[in-house]
Amino acid sequence: MTTVYDFSARDIDGNEQSLSAWRGKTMLIVNVASKCGFTPQYKGLEELWSDRRDKGLVVLGFPCDQFGHQEPGDEAEIKNFCATTYDVTFPMFSKIEVNGDNAHPLYQWLKKQAKGLLGSEAIKWNFTKFLIDSEGNVVKRYAPTDTPQKIEKDLQKS
Repeated sequence: MTTVYDFSARDIDGNEQSLSAWRGKTMLIVNVASKCGFTPQYKGLEELWSDRRDKGLVVLGFPCDQFGHQEPGDEAEIKNFCATTYDVTFPMFSKIEVNGDNAHPLYQWLKKQAKGLLGSEAIKWNFTKFLIDSEGNVVKRYAPTDTPQKIEKDLQKS
C-alpha cells in the first residue's frame, strides 16, 4: 500500500526532500500561489503551523501556476514573497503541476485518495488542502474556500 512517505519533491531551494522526513506527523499539504484571491490564507497556514507544530503538525506548501497564472515567479521570488509578506516558515517546495499529464506524482496520488466535489479528482484552484494522518494516509480534502481556521477546528476534534 502506498502512503505519503513513498513520495519526494524538490524543496524551494532545489534539494530533493523525501516526505518520509515527517513520518509520524500529521501533514497539511497545500497547493499555493502568490497572486491568488486565497493568498491571504498563507497567514492562517503559518499560524496553524506555529500553533500546532509542537503537537505534530507540519504544513507543506507546493506552489502551482496552473490556475490563472497566479504563481508567475521563480522559486527565489516565491520564497522571498512568502518570507517578507507572510513570514512563512513552514516547508515550501519548488513549483509543481497538480493537474494534467505533468502533475507531480504526489498530487496524482493525493487526488485518487480524496476526490473533490462530485467525485472529481481534478484540483479546481489554488489552496486546495489535503490532511494526512500520522500513518501517511489521506484523511480529508479541503476546498480552496476552507480556511486554515476550519481545519484547526477539525484538528481539535481528533
